[in-house]
Amino acid sequence: MSAEKLYTPQLLGLTVELANWPAMENLPLHGDARSTTCGSTLSVDVGCDGDGAIETLGLRVRACAVGQAAAAIFARHAQGRTLDDLMACHDRIEGWLEGEAPIADWPDMALLAPARDYPARHGAIILPWKAAISALSTAKDAG
Repeated sequence: MSAEKLYTPQLLGLTVELANWPAMENLPLHGDARSTTCGSTLSVDVGCDGDGAIETLGLRVRACAVGQAAAAIFARHAQGRTLDDLMACHDRIEGWLEGEAPIADWPDMALLAPARDYPARHGAIILPWKAAISALSTAKDAG
């Protein structure tokens, strides 16, 4: 598959959306994730409502365009999601990336479908879910 099929205008357009979710170090929860395949990193700052669902989100993304696009897709639809939601989705995404399951039920995931054929990008795709799970797990451990 050529780079033109991977780096579609839609995927590249997602990368600029990250400006909508700047880092917010004043939020109470923080999580980090790093891809062992490509070295991409993502940090998330999270504020939750009384039920433990994501209410406010900030991101610091140091990743390729695919990782940035995944972060934007995550951020677009993270509000209202709980730790259990994120863990279940994480598992579905991993199954999809490994070719063992249909595409994960997260809005806009189809925009990342071309990246499935690039195993070196899989770690970058899953970063936002890993970082958010880390952050929300901290709250669960504390409370």
